[in-house]
Amino acid sequence: MINKERLITRFMEYVQIDSESKNEKAIAEKLINDLGDMGLEIHTDDTRKMTGSSTNNIYAFLQGNENEEPLLFTAHMDTVIPGNGIIPNIDGNYIKSGENTILGGDDKAGITAIIEAIKTIKENNLNNRPIEILFTVCEEIGLLGAKNFDYNLIRSKNAVVLDSSGAAGKIIIQAPCIYKMDVKITGKASHAGTSPEEGINAIIVASEAISSMKLLRIDKETTANIGSISGEGPTNIIQDKVEMEFEIRSLSEDKAKFQIEHMLECLNKSADKHGASIKYSISCGNRLFSIDKDNEFVKFIENKNEKIGVTSNITFSTGGFDANILNNNGINTVVLSVGTENVHTTKERLNIIEFEKLSKLVLELMIV
Repeated sequence: MINKERLITRFMEYVQIDSESKNEKAIAEKLINDLGDMGLEIHTDDTRKMTGSSTNNIYAFLQGNENEEPLLFTAHMDTVIPGNGIIPNIDGNYIKSGENTILGGDDKAGITAIIEAIKTIKENNLNNRPIEILFTVCEEIGLLGAKNFDYNLIRSKNAVVLDSSGAAGKIIIQAPCIYKMDVKITGKASHAGTSPEEGINAIIVASEAISSMKLLRIDKETTANIGSISGEGPTNIIQDKVEMEFEIRSLSEDKAKFQIEHMLECLNKSADKHGASIKYSISCGNRLFSIDKDNEFVKFIENKNEKIGVTSNITFSTGGFDANILNNNGINTVVLSVGTENVHTTKERLNIIEFEKLSKLVLELMIV
């Protein structure tokens, strides 16, 4: 029943609406109009004060069979950079962008699948469960929309986040905790030509610490990365200040904490060796979530996949999702793949066949 031609047309329309993080107002207005035209109850919150976005999260509700449990469907409205001026084109079984932008399938493929499923329900007068929809802002820059949403508004016990690359059928039941560590190293300035031995070079302290760290892929569940390092100054002065930013991800809180301790040990050892001092701060961007593969809701989705001829692939991800936030607000949430490939790059593309399968699955999850 999914209208493939309409599905593709709507997706191509949505991706041409600029919506880089914090500038989602235009796509939000379009979605409010489209949801309103289909008769849904629509509410917007006031989270732009906290997120810095030009607009707010959108919550919508579709009445349904009250004998059925409500179900929440969510996707994010923002895209990464470069996401302005997208010109999509169809190339065989794929929708691609031009060479200078992303496509925006992350996450407008998820949004489009939700809208198309509701449109199908309406035009065919199908019996549906109560459906809740949440379209968030600023997901790509720290899940800010989801973090600031009022979850007292949600009636559903279960939710699906439509926001992962790969073929239809993928069900993500685990995603990591993500920690950020900011480090400041202070050495001692001195003239590099006349008295270098009197100085303590913070760059040397940092480089020795970094070279002794285990970084990037730590194990199957854990990664760590240095994202930035700064310590600019004239070449004739011993640089006495360096600032660095690290990120640590893991599907295990214990492993994440162990990795943080290891990195701090390397920093302190180098600082002690050279007589420098270190200050650091650690913040948690995401709490991990982990759902049992035998969870009743996971089985429910598996059965729906089987009904439409799709093989389920239950797996984990080391990326962060709005699902991290929903799960930690008491809503049993999984992430579904939408058919995108090479996301966050100018080579991003959307597999039309997998995209249509996702849309069929969304419809099956909505109807009873």
